This record gives sequence, structure tokens and C-alpha cells, in this order.
Amino acid sequence: MFRTALRTVLAHKARLLMTVLAVMLGVAFVSGTLVFTDTLGNAFNKQSAKSYKDVDVSVTTYFSDDKEVDGRKPEPGLSPEVLDEIGAIDGVASVTPRVNGFAGVADPDGKLIGNGWSNTGTNFAPGENGRDPAYDFGEGTGPTEAGQVALDKDTASRGEYKVGQLVRVATNEPVKEYTLSGIFTTEDGAVNAGGSLVLFDPSVAQKLFLKPDYFQMANVKTTPGASDTKIRGEIESLVPEDATVQTGKQVADQQAADIKRELSDINQMLLAFAAIALFVGTFLISNTFTMLVAQRTKELALLRAVGASRSQVKRSVMAEALIVGLVASTIGFVLGVGLAVGLRSAMGQFGAVPAGPLVITPTAAAAAFGVGVVTTLIAAWLPARRAAKIPPVAAMSSVHAVATMKSLVLRNSVGAVLTLIGAAGIIAGAGVGKDGRPIIGAGAFFSLVGVIVLIPLLSRPIIALVQPLLNRLYGVAGKLAGQNAVRNPRRTGATASALAIGLTLVTGLTILGVTLGTAVDKSTTDNIKADYTITMAVRAAGLDESVVKTLEKAPGVSAVSPQRASNLVIDGKDSSASGVTPGDIQQLLTLKAETGSLDSLSGDAIAVASDTAKSRGWKTGDTVTVKYEDDKTARLKIGATYEPNEFASPTLISTDLVGPHEERPYTPEVYVSMDGGATEANELALVDALGDNPAISIADQQDIRNQYGGMLNTALQIMYGLLGIALIIAVLGVVNTLAMSVFERQQEIGMLRAIGLDSRRVKRMIRLDAVVISVFGALVGVGLGTFLAWAIGETVRGSIPGYVLVLPWERIGIFLVLAGLVGVLAALWPARRAAKLNMLTAIKTE
Repeated sequence: MFRTALRTVLAHKARLLMTVLAVMLGVAFVSGTLVFTDTLGNAFNKQSAKSYKDVDVSVTTYFSDDKEVDGRKPEPGLSPEVLDEIGAIDGVASVTPRVNGFAGVADPDGKLIGNGWSNTGTNFAPGENGRDPAYDFGEGTGPTEAGQVALDKDTASRGEYKVGQLVRVATNEPVKEYTLSGIFTTEDGAVNAGGSLVLFDPSVAQKLFLKPDYFQMANVKTTPGASDTKIRGEIESLVPEDATVQTGKQVADQQAADIKRELSDINQMLLAFAAIALFVGTFLISNTFTMLVAQRTKELALLRAVGASRSQVKRSVMAEALIVGLVASTIGFVLGVGLAVGLRSAMGQFGAVPAGPLVITPTAAAAAFGVGVVTTLIAAWLPARRAAKIPPVAAMSSVHAVATMKSLVLRNSVGAVLTLIGAAGIIAGAGVGKDGRPIIGAGAFFSLVGVIVLIPLLSRPIIALVQPLLNRLYGVAGKLAGQNAVRNPRRTGATASALAIGLTLVTGLTILGVTLGTAVDKSTTDNIKADYTITMAVRAAGLDESVVKTLEKAPGVSAVSPQRASNLVIDGKDSSASGVTPGDIQQLLTLKAETGSLDSLSGDAIAVASDTAKSRGWKTGDTVTVKYEDDKTARLKIGATYEPNEFASPTLISTDLVGPHEERPYTPEVYVSMDGGATEANELALVDALGDNPAISIADQQDIRNQYGGMLNTALQIMYGLLGIALIIAVLGVVNTLAMSVFERQQEIGMLRAIGLDSRRVKRMIRLDAVVISVFGALVGVGLGTFLAWAIGETVRGSIPGYVLVLPWERIGIFLVLAGLVGVLAALWPARRAAKLNMLTAIKTE
């Protein structure tokens, strides 16, 4: 029977090619994902190990806000005295202190080099030999004076800087020019991720990033034979209680675990799309083997007649599936490795990952072959079972078996129950809110399976609706196409299901993306009145206090206010607050007072969002106790309550009140309005006023909308690309179904040709058949996708002000048109084959 199966595979190479393609694409996705993430993980782990090869113990402290504890102020970091004590520990060979923060470099066009979040600056820390162990200088030396900096090789190359030239460096202070003292190479992860690294003289770095004479961290090198664990314990007794002390191995292992966790998210997302592609592929595989069984009905009957048992016939079909699965998995695995190499190379061009060898683990290979073979066997099991159940006599006299009424009733009953359970779950999850997403996910699964089971039943009434249109527009060809689409509802349903799955996901993602984009636009327009929002490239770095003072004096500025993040304790509870400029903030943000007046901010009063006031039991006129960050307290009045604004903190306080109590204020953004509004000239005026700082971003309202909309569109495009594989497999399924239809209707097509239906109308009939099936599947997918998008939207409605479900009818229309186009393209080969059938030969076909 195995030899029979092998001969059958070789005899139907063209037919099985589509099955091979479906499995191959899914396996390529699985293997490519696993190899890619394994390769990245290995590269980052090796880089981490290199970064800490000269570090035996690492000490990290966290900046203190100088609150007094037990009558004394804690140290903000590692003092020179503590570093000396660490260096004096028996077994310590050297101590390399570090302090770091944001530092960006301008390119020749004045733009920031790097991606912002990985632009860092730190201090040059030479040892007794004058060299810093973390950096190898190819040109020049490290900075030894306040006016010098050194750059990593890639940043110097992108900025076209040479040793001795002036370099414009941006920190959270005003941009300054430094002399380039040297160019170095490093294993720093931020640099390898496409960022930049600037080395400063230690005193400059301390002033910029912490406090004079203090460091954030220190790397300790021990003498040969010393116990890292013992030295770590001694260091712990010398540093602040909140400091973290780890051995170099612990730090490297922790970074490796963090990398694995981050790559795991990418892994799961890509594997989810691979699962979708394989799930869609099961319909194609099942249809393919159903077709092969139909073509071999007499052959299988003959095998039964000469003594083959049902199990042997079933094993023969399963053996064919095994061979196809192995071949497809092998090709798919090779393609997957190629895909991983391509992704690795593409990311390497952008400097996003460190160099490293390709890693192909046995797990990746086993997973790829296991998934490919198992998927093929599962999809082929039902056709094999059906083939084994056909009695020899019945098989001899029939081209294909007709589904019994009992099986169709059972199928429709099961499908209806699953669909109802799924729909109930989706509606229930939508009613729960943000915690209902797992319920919606489970409901979506049951609904999708139920609809797939019900599609054969749904095909008849839906196609019947378009039948009059087909008859009117295309005459006989249209009538025959509609009748053929419902002739075998099982096969039509299986083909439409593949398209329905893809369109369900595409439609759901599109509706959510458009709805969220619309909500962001509305939120920006409704809540921000300012012409410009000014931020740092790295938001966490914050803007310097001088920015607000500079902007207040800039020509054309009519209103300016920071939104300075402040942590206050009000009536004993931590409260998020923003320091703002009274009078100006009302011109920059939409703040509608519900009670009191926002003008009270200019006195000893605060303003509170109405929902916060309600939850805390406050009302206008109440006096509250406010504890500032320096632990000093004040009695302030609640001067107003206002409608919540997502761009404003729940509590607003004047910068004049909160400023004196903040040693290192953090200002994430500043709002500005100018005479004449947002114009090119006004933006240039702001750029000039801020010293053409490459690290400062100036965005108008449209820029803010584009920023969020751009992220949503990019995410949608990635999703479309990934789902494209599933849709390609669905197209192959349509080709398969039409080819099977042509095979089964050879005699019918021959008769139609004999009585006057020319080849042109035969092609049209096949094409219309494909369009009907494709659009039917698309309609089911659009309907289910819209339902899911509504349900998921209900879970985020509460966290997105102004959220209203938007149905992008133009995009939905495009999806339906593309589905029809897919049908036309898929029908090219089957239609051509049908038109070329010899009339006499076809009529004689049994």
C-alpha cells in the first residue's frame, strides 16, 4: 500500500503542488521565526557576556530626591569616599565608576543621530594606565577636559566628524559644542541597537546626569582567585540600602533573561500568524485529498475488490499525506532558514542587532517538521476516512459519494450550537469591559469554528440572493456559475472558509485601527488648543527649566506653559499633579471649569479634575494639606474642578508654588501658542529660540495626529503583510476547488460545448464561479470581523475618550472588490483548462 501511495503522489504532482505550497508557507513562517529569534537571542547574549567580561561585581544606585530619613539626607549615588572604601576591599583590583543619561549628537543637517531612546552619554573612566577598559580608541584619546567629548565609531561616521572638530551635543540642558578628542569602538548594546554614545569628562558627566562628585554605578574587577560572592557581600554593607549589587555573571544572566522575555513576545506574535496560515491551509489540504480520492474512486474500489481492507485504504491515503507533509516541511524549513537570514541581514543594515552566527537548533527543526507533517495528516484524515467507507460496488458506479442528509443535519446542528456559544461569549465579554478580552477571544474561537461548520448551509441562501443578478448580467454563463457554486456546498464552504478567516482578521484590525485613529484625532483637536507641543527626543530625559524661560522671551509667543510632572501627597494620599503657568494653561489646553474658577491657580490654590474630586470627596473651597517632594507641607484651597482632559494631570498647581520644592524638576512637555498660529515661520522662530537643538522635538497638532496615526498605520501594514500569507493560501484553495469542479463536470462541460456554449462563455462561467465563492467568503469574513471589532472596541471605550466605532466603508468595499479579483485570478488556469476540453472526449467521460 505504501508503494501504491508513492505512485499516486508521483502521478498527481501538479495537484499536490498546491498542498505543498500551503504547508511550505506555514512551515517557513514557523521555522523562520524560531531560527530568527534563536539567532537574535544568541547574538544579544554574546554581546551581554562581552560587555561584562571585565566586570566581576556591578553596583547600581538610584537617584534620591534628597528627602530626609531619620534626620539625615541619603546619598544621591556613590560618593568618592564609598568608591575608595570599595577599592580598599581585599581582592578588589580596580573600580570603574559610571554616571549616564541622555546625550544626542547632531548630524551635518542638524538632525539627531540615532533613534532617541538609545542615545546615551557617560563618563570616560581611565585606569592607572590611562585607558578605559570598556572602550578601545582607534583615533585620539578620551576626554580629559570639560570642553571635550569622544564618540563611538558609527556615530562619528554618520556625523562625518573627525578628531579635533567641534561636535554639537544635546542633553536635557541647552545644546553645546565640544571638541572631539577621540573615536572608539564598544560592545555597548545601545550603540549596536543603532544609537549613539558620547563620553564626557567625569566632572561634566556628573553635573549633567546626577550631582557633582557622585556616580550612579561602579564596575568592580577582582584579583585572580578572589571570591566574587564574598566581595559582593562586603560591598553591600558600604552602599545605600536601595542599591543593587550583583556579580558580573548575575548581571549577564539577568540581561539574557530580559532579552529572552522580549524576544518571546515577538516569537509568539509571529507564531500566531504561522498558526493562522496553517489553519487556513488545512482547508486546502482537505480539499486536495478529497479531489484525489474522487479521481481515484474506481482505483480504490478495485483495491477493495481484490482484498484491501478499509484500514489499508485509509493508510494508503494517509501515507500520501505523510509524503506530502515531509516534502513540504523540508522545503519550508529551508525557506524558513532563508527568511531568518534575510530578516537578520535587514535588521543588521540598520544596526539594530549585534553581529553573530546563524543559529539553527534541533528544536526549531523538530517544530517545523512536526507542525508541517501533523497539519497535513490532520487535514487528510477526513478524506481518508471517507475513502475507506465507500463500498466497492458503490464506488465502481459513482464518481463521488454524496453526503447523507443525516450528516448534513448533524453538521448544521453542531455549527449552530458553536456559533451561538461563541456569539454569547463575545457579547458577554464586550459587556464586562477591559477584563472581558479573554472571554471575547474564547467566543471568537467558537464563533469562527461554528461559522466554518455552517458555511455550507449559509452558501445556498446567500448565493441565491445574487443569482438573479448573475442571470441578468451574464445569461447562461451566470446561471450555470451560480448553480455550480451550490452544487457541492461542503467544498464551496471549505474554500470560502479560508477566505473568511483571513478577511475576519483583516476587517477587524482595519476597523479597530481606523476607529482608534479617529479617536486620537478627535482627542487631540478637542483637548489641545496650543499651536505646538515641545518635547525631548527621549521623553524620559525631560526638558530643562531654561526652555520655558527662553520661550517666554521668544518673539511671537502669546502663551507658554510647561506640564511639569510633580508627585504630591494630598491629604495623606499620593496624587499625580502637573506644575503649570496660571493664565496661560487655559489658552493651551481645553479646561472647562465645572465649579470655581481656574484663575484661582494664580493664588494659593489648586485645580482638580471632577472625577478625582468626586472620588476623594472634595469640593471647591475645601482646604487640603499638600506635602511636596522635599517633605515640606502647605495648606492650599481647591479653587476649581474641571472636566477631565487626557492631556492634563488630575491635579494642576502653579509652578510658582511647586517649583521651590523640586531640586530636579521633570518637564516632559511644554505647550506653546503663537501669534498667527502654526506656520512654517513660527516653527522656525521656535527652532532658533531653542538654539537649533537636535534633541528637542517641536510638533503641531497635525504632527501629533500623524505620530499616533502613523504608528497605527505601520502596525496595520505589518499585520496585513503577515496575514497576506494566509490569503495566498486561501487563493490556492480557490484554484483547487475550481480545478476539482472542472474535473467532476467534464461530461457536463463537453455537453455544453456540444450544444453551443463557446469557449469564451465556458471561461466566463468558471470565473464567475470563482468570484461568487470568493465574495461569499469575503462577506462572511467582513461580517464576523465587524462583530469582533465592535466587541473589542467596547473593552477599550472607557480608556479612550471620544471613542466611537467607525466603519470604514471604502476599505470594506475595497476588500470585497479584491476578493472578487482574487476569484478572477484564481480562475485563470481552471477556466483555460475547461475551455480546452475536447468535446467528444469529455462527453464519453464517466
